[in-house]
Amino acid sequence: MSLTPLLNAAPAIQLHTVAAMTAIGLGGVQFAGRKGGARHRLLGWIWVLLMTGVAASSFFIGTICTWRGFSLIHLLSALTLVALPIAIAHARAHRVVRHARTMRILFFGALILAGVFTLMPGRIMHDVLFGTLSAHGDCTAP
Repeated sequence: MSLTPLLNAAPAIQLHTVAAMTAIGLGGVQFAGRKGGARHRLLGWIWVLLMTGVAASSFFIGTICTWRGFSLIHLLSALTLVALPIAIAHARAHRVVRHARTMRILFFGALILAGVFTLMPGRIMHDVLFGTLSAHGDCTAP
């Protein structure tokens, strides 16, 4: 394991990674903790801000080139930015089951599943975890 590939990455990738890792940890705390209280709400708002940072920062990362510097992961980021306010609206309207379902989908789909794909060979997180050094693409380069 080596943090060198991440430390050498663009600031957007570093921000994206720190926000995602923090959101994973905080999400686990939220799932394990008591629901509905002041602590849950505070940590929930922090989680929403982290997820907003994860999704927004992804638009400044262009290492997988599918269409004009964007990839399918950017579609997931856009969906995340739409789903977060929906989840908040469910909570505010006391639609607890819908709120919980939306948050689970965001956690497991937008964080865990998407995170698994970062471990594929040729990706920075693969290099971090397995100590390899790969050439990483940049769709924004001429």
